[in-house]
Amino acid sequence: MLSPVRRTCKILRELAGLELTAGGLSQMIDRVADRVVGDYEGLVNQIRGSPAVNADETSWWVGGPGWWLWTFTCPEVTVYRVDSSRGSKVVDTILGDDFGGVLVSDCLSSYDPPTYRKHKCIAHHLRAIEAAGRLAGQDDPTYLRQWTLLLNSVIVLHRLWEQKVLSDEDIAAKHLALEAWIDQLLAQPVTQGGDARIRNRLAKQRPHLLGCLKDVRVEPTNNRAERALRPAVIARKLSCGNKTDRGRRSWEVLASLGATYHQTGRDFVAFLADRVALATKGR
Repeated sequence: MLSPVRRTCKILRELAGLELTAGGLSQMIDRVADRVVGDYEGLVNQIRGSPAVNADETSWWVGGPGWWLWTFTCPEVTVYRVDSSRGSKVVDTILGDDFGGVLVSDCLSSYDPPTYRKHKCIAHHLRAIEAAGRLAGQDDPTYLRQWTLLLNSVIVLHRLWEQKVLSDEDIAAKHLALEAWIDQLLAQPVTQGGDARIRNRLAKQRPHLLGCLKDVRVEPTNNRAERALRPAVIARKLSCGNKTDRGRRSWEVLASLGATYHQTGRDFVAFLADRVALATKGR
């Protein structure tokens, strides 16, 4: 089976009559990435200035397993980072010390040490509740159903706020009512194992349950980051990731810029052509 690079060379030869070796194409990609690395760093600065950033990560390959692909994204920008660490230092490296926005993520412990304001993905909580309801001994679903109703209410309220059906004053009142409801559920005695598991989980995340009702720009779920990872997951299935550290760096630079240009409706190919032309003129 041909590698993606060799397959690309075959397509270019058959469709355009271009004769390229896999090594030559790989070197060309690296050189293009070198010319736009400053633009990549500009994306990182943009992310740091965003009012809300969604983050997620998945396993990756750089000449072998043990690497992670991270994404940090907002409506205008997507930044990918390939790193050997799945720890909080990657979050610190991308968002920096002065990030003033809200970090939206799942409940992976790597997102806990940074002191940013946070909101935890409600969809992940709902999936955890569904799993807890399937545990042995969960004969009475009442407690988990209350949490499901509460969390789904948060999603609906955010949507209505975003659509301007509800005003800021409406949301503030609903927010107070939900805070009281959360406190009541956390104080409620439970005896079933699944109920206790969910109460402990949500008690730990108590400060981060309603972040999306404090700022309309904070999304209730982490779907944005999960969507940003999907093209990369497809690329991983085709190539396993990168073979070299140089390839890793080129991939994160070009993939970040390509994703950002796509989500903002700009022509990425024209941007690259302009950068390459400028570099050629400067010789």
